[in-house]
Amino acid sequence: MTTVPEMFGSMVFDSRVMKARLSGEVYHSLKRTIQNGTRLDLSVANAVADAMKDWAVENGATHFTHWFQPLTGITAEKHDSFITPAPDGRVLMEFSGKELIRGEPDASSFPSGGLRATFEARGYTAWDPTSYAFIKGKTLCIPTAFCSYGGEALDKKTPLLRSMEALNCQALRVLKLFGNDEVRRVTPSVGPEQEYFLIDKALYEQRKDLIYTGRTLFGAKPPKGQELDDHYFGSIKPRVAAFMEELNTELWKLGILAKTEHNEVAPAQHELAPIYTTTNLATDQNQLTMEIMQRVAAKHDMVCLLHEKPFAGVNGSGKHNNWSLSTDTGVNLLSPGDTPHENAQFLLFLAAVIQAVDDYQGLLRASVATAGNDHRLGANEAPPAVISMFLGDELTAVLDAIETDSAYAGVEKKKMKLGVDVLPRFLRDTTDRNRTSPFAFTGNKFEFRMLGSSNSIACANIMLNAAVAQSLKLYADELERAEDFNAALHELIKRAIQAHKRIIFNGNGYDDAWIREATEERGLLNLRTTPDAIPELLKAKNVEMLTAHKVYTEAELRSRYEIMLENYCKTVCIEAQTMSDMARKQILPAVARYAADVARDAAGKKALDAGLSCAYETKLVKKLTAVIESIDARTDALDSVIAKLRTISDVTEEANFIRDELLSRMTELRAAADEAEILTEERCWPFPTYGDLLFSVK
Repeated sequence: MTTVPEMFGSMVFDSRVMKARLSGEVYHSLKRTIQNGTRLDLSVANAVADAMKDWAVENGATHFTHWFQPLTGITAEKHDSFITPAPDGRVLMEFSGKELIRGEPDASSFPSGGLRATFEARGYTAWDPTSYAFIKGKTLCIPTAFCSYGGEALDKKTPLLRSMEALNCQALRVLKLFGNDEVRRVTPSVGPEQEYFLIDKALYEQRKDLIYTGRTLFGAKPPKGQELDDHYFGSIKPRVAAFMEELNTELWKLGILAKTEHNEVAPAQHELAPIYTTTNLATDQNQLTMEIMQRVAAKHDMVCLLHEKPFAGVNGSGKHNNWSLSTDTGVNLLSPGDTPHENAQFLLFLAAVIQAVDDYQGLLRASVATAGNDHRLGANEAPPAVISMFLGDELTAVLDAIETDSAYAGVEKKKMKLGVDVLPRFLRDTTDRNRTSPFAFTGNKFEFRMLGSSNSIACANIMLNAAVAQSLKLYADELERAEDFNAALHELIKRAIQAHKRIIFNGNGYDDAWIREATEERGLLNLRTTPDAIPELLKAKNVEMLTAHKVYTEAELRSRYEIMLENYCKTVCIEAQTMSDMARKQILPAVARYAADVARDAAGKKALDAGLSCAYETKLVKKLTAVIESIDARTDALDSVIAKLRTISDVTEEANFIRDELLSRMTELRAAADEAEILTEERCWPFPTYGDLLFSVK
């Protein structure tokens, strides 16, 4: 039986494979390219391509693809076989360096946000040697960047790599001031926790809303939901355990560090958490994880739902982005050590993150803005739309002491006493965790908790990397000119704390009083919906910062604005049209038939005995008739708004109209339909209910 260490990375062309299959000269040349960003020589590319092909064929691959992440939010691939005709009529298996480093997919049907005309089809994929190639099925997948004929980034990978380079550049400047000349690279690392739902495939296929939109558009609350908290960390059901076992196997083969798995709060909800790794690798691996989750679920006759809010009334799904900074010498720059008040380097990097989150809170909010996430943010399982930072008691006390030039008294570490002698005593952490904070410090990293479960983590990390790079740039510019480094450093940290402490909040993020305080007293942004958040991309301050660090061009930023709003509009329009279709073709006919059945039953009773009471049937028919008329009227109203929406051509106006007019009509129709479900006999309801779906997997 293959062990996990033997299995791990077996389908990845990683450093172990390269070292074994490449000559020493080629291997070290490639490593220099990966580590230092030096240009890759074509002769090296040819040698790598040949070795990569041989390895892939030995492992059953027949095709290769340039695997990239266009602005659709999912991955894309075009497969080509390795075969090349031989003179004698047979075929050879060949793969060249040119095929490795560059591809040319048709770019005409991918979103571009106006970066090019639709008829301009040429686009290029370029090999990203910092992300390992891997085998999926019988195809060698080569991670690549994707750009237009004019060189504009048409993907999420390219700006992410740019943001990582910007952060590295500015962090090295700061570290040099502390005498850390041996550091050659600073890398952001990420561990994205992934939440998801599993439901029975046969039930899924009976619901148009799940098929078309990924979430339920109708559904009355079942008698039992998550009230008892009995699903959270509960015993994993056999079908789910079998799914998780196969999922782990598939992820481990691809070198994905799947570590933790458990039941989440809502029925049918679960979570997978990896060990964190370099941000671009983590981004690639999370995209693969979502794809493999859905594929493995299908093999077990289940469907994996990655929508942020597939069921109303129970927790939705997020993706917690654990972010940190580390050097190539093995130092975590966000680790405070045992005496954080004496760790000036840590305090400066902490100040940089605080300033970045405060200065660019709008960009961070925009980076997680989607139609799906709008249903989740601010609910009881997710942070509010207002961004704040949780630092905990110890760091807050350290910063207070710096701000007021007072002595740091320290926070006592206490032993946990559990009242049973046989149980071990251990030191309690100096602060608790805050699960309501959008951006929380968790010991040696920050947890950005606002991402939706279906989001690519690239967007949030692009903005976070760039914003922190900007803070570090400002600090390096000032400190490099300082005559007295230590005095200037203390003054800079103190000033940063004073200027940006409004973003720090260690209390209950769900409290309405906090939202009022945040917006009215502290002046923090409360961008509740996607149409509110996306315009932050084009704010002058944000454009200036992102273009200065060469993360985006102004044209690329405008394209993201157009694409994100267009995606929002299309998503909600599909939902609205699906609601209308289900109401007219399924719900109204089913409820009308049931009402007619009840009326016939009442008439039959009267025919048998005129003295029999039909009060129940009469009352029920009246209720059903009223709710039928309400559903019909609200469907008409929804259709009218949809028709008006089709006349709007400007994407900004369309998004605002959806927010202000369409969503309320959808809510009204749902309320009437859910009332009808409660009144209608179970066997007559046209599709599976919440109770069926949430408790379908045993």
